[in-house]
Amino acid sequence: MKLLIKKGRIIDPSQGIDQIGDLLVEEGIIKGIADDIPSDQYTKVFWAEEKWVLPGLVDIHVHLRDPGQEWKEDIETGTKAALYGGVLRVACMPNTVPPNDTPEITSYILKKAEEKGYVKVYPIGCITKGQKGEELTEFGRLKEAGIVAVSDDGKWVANSEVMKRALLYAKQFNLAVISHCEDPTLSQGGQINEGFFSAKLGLKGIPWSAEVAAVVRDLLLAKETGQPVHLAHLSCKEVIPFLRWAKEEDIPFTAETCPHYFSLTEKEVEGYNTLAKVNPPLRKEEDVLAIKEALKEGLIQVIASDHAPHSVLEKEIEFSLASPGMIGLQTLLPLSLNLVKEGWLNPLKLTECLITNPAKVINVEPPSLKPGKKAEFIVFDPNKTYVLGPDIIQSKSKNTPFLNKELKGITVLAVIGEKIWELNWAV
Repeated sequence: MKLLIKKGRIIDPSQGIDQIGDLLVEEGIIKGIADDIPSDQYTKVFWAEEKWVLPGLVDIHVHLRDPGQEWKEDIETGTKAALYGGVLRVACMPNTVPPNDTPEITSYILKKAEEKGYVKVYPIGCITKGQKGEELTEFGRLKEAGIVAVSDDGKWVANSEVMKRALLYAKQFNLAVISHCEDPTLSQGGQINEGFFSAKLGLKGIPWSAEVAAVVRDLLLAKETGQPVHLAHLSCKEVIPFLRWAKEEDIPFTAETCPHYFSLTEKEVEGYNTLAKVNPPLRKEEDVLAIKEALKEGLIQVIASDHAPHSVLEKEIEFSLASPGMIGLQTLLPLSLNLVKEGWLNPLKLTECLITNPAKVINVEPPSLKPGKKAEFIVFDPNKTYVLGPDIIQSKSKNTPFLNKELKGITVLAVIGEKIWELNWAV
């Protein structure tokens, strides 16, 4: 079958193109891009005027909760949420129950993703057995089973000698090492950002030093070992000078942030709003500005959702007992689009942060609109305004501070090979 996308704004960071034109797909393969491609009776035509045509997004920080916590999310619902968000590849974190520290768990994830998944799933394995921070997992066997990276996400590997060995070990297998940047000795018991609101609400604060201390240690180990470290979900302005220093020193690293860290501030927790409880916490307006500036400067190269589903029972309780985290697969692109609207990034730079750069971190070839490549793209309407109601959230969990809020920008079409989804989900 032929599919012809007409008059869309075609943006492909892998080719550096941003142009109005047509895109032709035949039998699930990209055939070409041109100003005007004629159709015939055998061609399905999709008009994309005033819409963006992009390679599928690559989100390297997703919690699918499968195995073990399927009441929050599972591979089927999580990947469906990804599809509706225009995310056609997800890398899932290993803090499942049991954690992904053996080839058997990796194989389970891949098998279920093959049977039930809507999009490509890349498992991430644990750095340490049981995520206890003590004994390294068998990176080689995990990679043979299918992992693309290692992380103890949710926990920082506090033992520096263990983390150093992890970096050296990962180097042998060309595996990315993803660090949850939070020193627990500084953040233990913390609920929200340390400052005015933690004092006002009587909640223990999490200081920025917890993030900075972890980042600096990890950068020093990356410098010593020569193995890149990927710094996850950065949130505070104080960390930025150290990223700049690392770049000047040619230390191998990549850095990531999430839309909530450049879209929301700690004010969201007023009224003990558990939907705004995340880890690391939402911070101040000056931190939001610093994160945007770091994206513009290229010090932060990746935007990921940190999609962290939790059930009502884990959110509609006392603030100190509520689980931290928010869903984010369906809001990843709409919220990131604001960086373009506000002039921080142009569309090509934004799509690098959402597609090519995250793919590079986990050492996979990014989706592309190049002729001859498998069709793996979306059509995104940046002008569609809608309310994010619970009925249009595809995740099992609805824990987002954007619930019932007005958003702008939706994915209206997703194509993976010969599979075509028309996603008229925002009403």
